[in-house]
Amino acid sequence: MSAPQHKKMQSCPVSVVIPTFNRRLLLKRAVDSVFNQTVQCSELIIVDDGSTDGTSELLKNLSSSAKIICKIYSQDNSGPAAARNYGVRQAMFPFIAFLDSDDHWQRRKLERQYECLVDNPARRLSHTRETWLRRGQYLNQKKKHIPGNGDIFAQCLQLCAVGMSTVMMKRELFDEVGFFDESLRCCEDYDLWLRISCRYPFLLVDTPLTVKEGGREDQVSSQYALGMDRMRIYSLRKLLDSGVLDCWMHLMALQELKKKITIFGNGCLKHNKTELGRSFFDLIPVYEELAMKKFPQLGERS
Repeated sequence: MSAPQHKKMQSCPVSVVIPTFNRRLLLKRAVDSVFNQTVQCSELIIVDDGSTDGTSELLKNLSSSAKIICKIYSQDNSGPAAARNYGVRQAMFPFIAFLDSDDHWQRRKLERQYECLVDNPARRLSHTRETWLRRGQYLNQKKKHIPGNGDIFAQCLQLCAVGMSTVMMKRELFDEVGFFDESLRCCEDYDLWLRISCRYPFLLVDTPLTVKEGGREDQVSSQYALGMDRMRIYSLRKLLDSGVLDCWMHLMALQELKKKITIFGNGCLKHNKTELGRSFFDLIPVYEELAMKKFPQLGERS
């Protein structure tokens, strides 16, 4: 697998981070989509998260153009959050772009996104629209999944509103909001977008520059589908406990916490996990009381 040579191609100060686990065949397509960009990144970082399918052999044969620094790392299987964090910590450049190994980019993705961030220096994170594929078939996105621009905190509370492979962000953001939560094997992106969107607006490049693949059993969203509500409850509790939210953001997060607890708790009761369900329902009055102590004006609204 080799990178094409582009004599006149310009580069941008972007480190691309690709975590991978047992996706040897799909990884080649992802890497090729990075090499084939109209404007190249300055660094490609691949973190093999303990693959056992021959990924390491594929990576040994990886070569790059002279304009791209390629770094290959391996670690024991620790999940996508840990793999991305490892990659970010090795990054040398001020912008980070993420690409999951089962997704790929359109050729102008880095060019368009980097230009937009340069033209809007106050914005710290950009994302793009996506084309969705499931088992090779194109999918239409529901309205709730259409990515937003600017203040997207309310959307981020409801669901993971930003596609991981669409993101380019300033490296310095991690120093402010923290890295991916490595205790989460899934929903670690939901967790990070909450921490960023409550502080900063997002910049949307309103063009489908990322191709997202879905519908496979090896994806963490499939493996942890039954536990996603519980993980998001954990993230909302962390956010409410952090003290970074203003009054009205706190109210929105509290309402979403109550909604997700109700869904998860009822599911527990339905499946005879009564004690677990009640333990989650018991959290609602605790967080309501804490909110009213911190923001007395919420008393009549919560």
